[in-house]
Amino acid sequence: MTAVRLLAPLSLALLTACAQQPPHTVELDKQNDCPVQLHTGQNLTLTLPSNPSTGYRWLLQNPAAGILRSLGPEVYSHPEDAGVVGSAGQSVWRFQAQTAGVGHLLLVYQQPWAPEVRPVQTFDCDITVK
Repeated sequence: MTAVRLLAPLSLALLTACAQQPPHTVELDKQNDCPVQLHTGQNLTLTLPSNPSTGYRWLLQNPAAGILRSLGPEVYSHPEDAGVVGSAGQSVWRFQAQTAGVGHLLLVYQQPWAPEVRPVQTFDCDITVK
């Protein structure tokens, strides 16, 4: 009986500690979500609307290289139910907060063969890693 009385509060304390941990992955999908604060080791998933069939692509101009590490290349996907050739989808990048510090994540949406033409969209986000 004494062990049960001891385990119940201990279990509650452990659950509370787990609930206070930051989420392992932070989802970022619009400019309004910025600036972002991460903890070392935490993952960041960036999802932006994209339609490569128009010739436009999101180009990573500044990957916050001093604090973020890429977990792979951009992954493009489109909804299965779209059924329309040329329909829009989304581009996804995955990063991991590597080192404490402040960085800048900058992507531009433009045609890669025309870098002199102003981008039609820009995603600009300040990142802080603690």
